Amino acid sequence: MSDATDAQNPNQAVTEAEVSEQPVESQESAKNQATTDDPAKKTNETPEEHKRRIRSFVLRTGRMTAGQQRGMDEFWPKWGLTLEQGMIDPKTVFEREAPLVIEIGFGMGHSLFEQANTMRDHDFIGIEVHTPGVGKLLAEAGDAGLTNLRAYEDDAIEILDQCIPDNSVDLLQLFFPDPWHKKRHNKRRIVQAEFVQRVRQKLKVGGRFHMATDWENYAEHMVEVMQVAEGYENTASDGDYVPRPDSRPVTKFEKRGERLGHGVWDIIYRRTG
Repeated sequence: MSDATDAQNPNQAVTEAEVSEQPVESQESAKNQATTDDPAKKTNETPEEHKRRIRSFVLRTGRMTAGQQRGMDEFWPKWGLTLEQGMIDPKTVFEREAPLVIEIGFGMGHSLFEQANTMRDHDFIGIEVHTPGVGKLLAEAGDAGLTNLRAYEDDAIEILDQCIPDNSVDLLQLFFPDPWHKKRHNKRRIVQAEFVQRVRQKLKVGGRFHMATDWENYAEHMVEVMQVAEGYENTASDGDYVPRPDSRPVTKFEKRGERLGHGVWDIIYRRTG
């Protein structure tokens, strides 16, 4: 989950395997991979600071299916964005002016693709650290002829800091981030005071920060952080949570959880200043 993905949630094992595709060994893509010999070179951090920074994700390596590799080979050169490109201008990237949606940790990209496909009057940027998910998303987007979708394969914190302009985002999505449910691991949760202020800086005034989780304890944690966060207001009219908006697609994992009686909590805050 990048910083937040279905794939990273330990309770969300891959259940939608591409059984029709034969895996191939991952090859070097037409870009620099997120894991380099010295990743601190990509930031202003010293190597020691980079190692000490607590991360909300675990970078997994593995094999890619033929379809995922095709997504990287065929469509990454068109729609892939990199940390090394620095600060972007969304109008230039998409060659138009449209509402901008960013999703952190899109996993295998199912819901992000669905959003981009049905909301073609919006522009979407996904951030994910796991190459197979990036490849699958790009393959689906390419096959559908989408032009309103771009992707980063990198750490979302670094992308927010170095690539996304302040006051440029209409909606930032964080769906089903890794809950790090063991108490000793709670510090790894991405939703922390410092992170939500990073998000606020990137949102336009009036822009929204939409979180969703299937862990009640994490939902409570999110609300606790947001209630005291400067410059936000809860959009819920009753209580702390909102009904799932139509703009957030229901995942197969979520449908299965609902059949088993599992809850899902949507939390949307608006930037006020």
